[in-house]
Amino acid sequence: MHIKAKKLQTRPYCSAVIVAAGSSSRMGEDKLLIELGGRTVIERTMLAFQSSEYIDEIVVVTRGEKIPVFAGIARDAGVSKLKSVVTGGADRTSSSWAGVRECSENAGLIAIHDAARPLVTGEIIARAVTAAQQRGAAAPAINVKDTVRQARGGRVLRTLERDELFLMQTPQVFRSDLIRAALSEAVKLQLSLTDDCAAVMLLDAEVFLVEGSEENLKLTTPSDIYAAESILDRRGEL
Repeated sequence: MHIKAKKLQTRPYCSAVIVAAGSSSRMGEDKLLIELGGRTVIERTMLAFQSSEYIDEIVVVTRGEKIPVFAGIARDAGVSKLKSVVTGGADRTSSSWAGVRECSENAGLIAIHDAARPLVTGEIIARAVTAAQQRGAAAPAINVKDTVRQARGGRVLRTLERDELFLMQTPQVFRSDLIRAALSEAVKLQLSLTDDCAAVMLLDAEVFLVEGSEENLKLTTPSDIYAAESILDRRGEL
């Protein structure tokens, strides 16, 4: 206990940006308001960061009309770390930038997380924050299990080395000066990137991987809801 407390006291202030500005087009309804075990997806995601002792504040980025809805959910759920709910941009990169700009100036680290990953655990958050403190940029990931081949026009070109392929997850955590510079540059160049690690890699910064989890899935289609419910059932949370 003494070692853990000392470690926590010396880590930088860490802000969490939860990106919740997507359209949920493949789900057919607002996936962040779907209930899992009596809690909405967005509520579960916010509570995961609320309960982490590695996170000091939370910023939620969403569409303008959802701001009062998500703020109300946070209030009712007791999310005391919530700093603000702000309007996102036209794509993931501009939404991340909107959230990062809202983070406290004294934040030494900034974690950016997909709102549609409500099953993230405290262990994953801790690993990513700790690695980012040590290395500057870190993200959870899992190994690809299936054989992956590159193809064009239906014709196989080559088999990719499975041991070198990873599925990226969130939270992706960065030194605050690094992610601020990276996202500012990406937005200036009007780049639409699929994740935030891609932004810092534009600056030739290294990103280090930590162990993710197959349970840290991103809810995209209706079948993902059934998978999430199964995971919550195994955890005893249904």
